[in-house]
Amino acid sequence: MSPALVARLDRVLELLPRPLDPVRSIKLKLGILLVASGAAGISYFWYAIGWLPVRTAATAICVALLTSQVLAHGMTSPLREMTAAAGAMARGDYTRRVRATSRDEVGELARAFTKMAEDLGAADQRRRELIANVSHELRTPITALQGVLENMVDGVAAAEPASLRAALAQTERLGHLVADLLDLSRLDAGVATLRRVHIDVADFLDEAVEHASASAAGAGLDVHFRSRELPAPLTVHADPWRLHQVLANLLDNAARHSPAGGTVRVSAEEHAGELHLEVSDEGQGIPPAERSRVFERFSRGDRAAGGGTGLGLAIARWVVELHGGRIQVIDPAAPTPGGGPGCRIQVAIPGAGPTREEAV
Repeated sequence: MSPALVARLDRVLELLPRPLDPVRSIKLKLGILLVASGAAGISYFWYAIGWLPVRTAATAICVALLTSQVLAHGMTSPLREMTAAAGAMARGDYTRRVRATSRDEVGELARAFTKMAEDLGAADQRRRELIANVSHELRTPITALQGVLENMVDGVAAAEPASLRAALAQTERLGHLVADLLDLSRLDAGVATLRRVHIDVADFLDEAVEHASASAAGAGLDVHFRSRELPAPLTVHADPWRLHQVLANLLDNAARHSPAGGTVRVSAEEHAGELHLEVSDEGQGIPPAERSRVFERFSRGDRAAGGGTGLGLAIARWVVELHGGRIQVIDPAAPTPGGGPGCRIQVAIPGAGPTREEAV
């Protein structure tokens, strides 16, 4: 048969139903295919017994082949569709899907292939967005740093402390972006390990608040930090560096979204064997519809100019999940003195309890 005739036959067969789709085993399908083909050939031979034997046998074979083609088409068409979709994916097109109506192994393979295509398409989209966002984040400080240095070289501006501080600030921003990207790559690759020790929560919060106050003052933010006293001494079994990274990102995010003279509050409590850390500010808060998106990469929202990299909350989420915990935005408890509804982010980490002295 010529290729054109085969292609035309395939188009005609596409319109026909697939009678073997309900069968869950391809082996049983092959058995039914052979039996049905043989029965069709024998039936035709029986009704045409008056023909010459050679003509009858040839006709019976043709009828059997035609019957097998009709029945086998529904079995093999998903394989052909997967072949075409794989070729399209190799060219960067992840929109092709495979129609899977059967319940056998081929149908399961087609559904798995479609799921893989969807995942690859989503991953490709995230890769494109990551490249675009990283390029944007890198261009801003590089352009500012280049402008400061060009003014110094051309003699437009002298190498005064103010100019040098501006250049240093942009260099630090680049350093923070690179460090955040490295952290995300380690977390995505699964190579980020935890070095868990028993941490005194009160001392840990005091240290985090002290560092956040110094960072806010260095960034020119008029924000006050307050750590609420713990009702009882607490410890948590966690990685101190990673946990500090989470709290530092939350405090930095709260400071940048707080009004001038606002207060950022930090609290901790033990609940059902978990340590609940909470950071709240007096800013405009986060609308409920956007609360799940703030933990995505480069989710900036209404971040002020010169803000963070847009990776802090994403890193915080992965570190918390690495500890087996969860992080979420919760409803504000009451109106804040700053006028805005405020934002409250809660972190829950398993392994909290009283100090080891009290536990003994």
